[in-house]
Amino acid sequence: MIIGPAFLEVAVLLTGIFLLIYESFANDREKNFVAGMGIAGLSVVFVASFFVVQSNSVYGAGWLQFYTADSFAIFFKRIALLTTIVVLITSIEYRDVVRRFIFGVHSDAGIGEFYALPVFTCAGLMWMASAVDFVMIFVSLELVTISFYILVAYMRRNANSLEAGVKYLVLGALSTGFFVYGVTWIFGLTGCTNLAQAADAMRHLAPGGETPLLFGFMLILVGLGFKIAAVPFQFWVPDVYQGAPTPITAFLSVGSKAAGNLAAMPQNNLKRLLAYSSIAHAGYLLIAIASLDGAGSASAVAFYLAGYLLMTLLSFIIIVVVANATGGDDIANFNGLSKRSPGLAFAMLVAMLSLAGLPLTVGFFGKFFVFAAAIQQGHYVLAVIGIITVAAGFYYYLKVVRAMYWLDATGETAIPLSRLTRVTVIALTVLIFVFGVYPAPILSTLTPPETETSLAGDR
Repeated sequence: MIIGPAFLEVAVLLTGIFLLIYESFANDREKNFVAGMGIAGLSVVFVASFFVVQSNSVYGAGWLQFYTADSFAIFFKRIALLTTIVVLITSIEYRDVVRRFIFGVHSDAGIGEFYALPVFTCAGLMWMASAVDFVMIFVSLELVTISFYILVAYMRRNANSLEAGVKYLVLGALSTGFFVYGVTWIFGLTGCTNLAQAADAMRHLAPGGETPLLFGFMLILVGLGFKIAAVPFQFWVPDVYQGAPTPITAFLSVGSKAAGNLAAMPQNNLKRLLAYSSIAHAGYLLIAIASLDGAGSASAVAFYLAGYLLMTLLSFIIIVVVANATGGDDIANFNGLSKRSPGLAFAMLVAMLSLAGLPLTVGFFGKFFVFAAAIQQGHYVLAVIGIITVAAGFYYYLKVVRAMYWLDATGETAIPLSRLTRVTVIALTVLIFVFGVYPAPILSTLTPPETETSLAGDR
């Protein structure tokens, strides 16, 4: 069965609309069923993504002028789908926390919407992956951002969540202004918003036309820098990540993607630590982007993001489970976890070691490919800075390991896990090792054989 490329986004959008309608008529006991239907619907779309007709055209007519579906676009759509599925699973575990901080006519008021909104965020991320026009990029970005505005401040009776929502709203609106103003400059100079057409028009600019063009690109980069939390536009990240509901923090960390590592060293709150960590990982991705020279280095970006998806989602789903049992998400709440729940402690150990870039984990190959691309392009300074920050990362990631394995336990009883959460934790842990030993399955979906050989041949 062959599926048209735009089917995926339409199916996700219809899934979100159906969930909202169903939630309106569901009783309290059926709220988790909303999340279950969302997980099932997104899983079907994920499977369908392997039957999509790929299209590399960026000069199409009509809506194809805004949209492409090459192998990289479909790959990032799959990342968005898998991220949203895990976020919904984590949200089920986080349900009791949300209930305490929202107000409604019954105890589960607002829970269904909390499960449905990430689906719309997923649709925006998928459209963004295929966008080849500034208008399409803007619309997709705003769908994602508006959903996050609501989700970050969702626990409206929690002062930290409200503060995080206000900060994210103000800085998000500011960054959108920079982006739109930059697009306006480029449209004024080239007369078009399609990326490929604008690139052609730039080659025929009159002498002196480069300066206003560079100014427009600078405005766009500032706007996007806020969105992905790249230095020096990262200052909103720690407060927003700490105040937002933990599943949404995980979504922000993966969906939105350096100097973050050094600032993370003194952090004692695990969500803030991972917030600074996400700034550093955005920096690693930007090193790879700065070294782009073709499919090989583009695959390095995609592989790094895929690996970051696995280890970050695993970290946050464990944070939710432990916080539910201990009442907090500070590193101290993980003290002695290996004695209470050895399986959870091992999974968190794997996630931390992968984030640090230890060999035999997906994080090692991700960093290796990024630094290899930088060195091949002669960006030695970037590579050295990246390696130094990796060394700094070992310090604060191992703080979590020390708490779990060397400090006294905060409780005696094992931390309970639902069957769905247990399966998810096991799957993410196994995949971190599988792709850390054998990265070819990811690389082969993105690159021709000769490029894949150059990337993975030395492993």
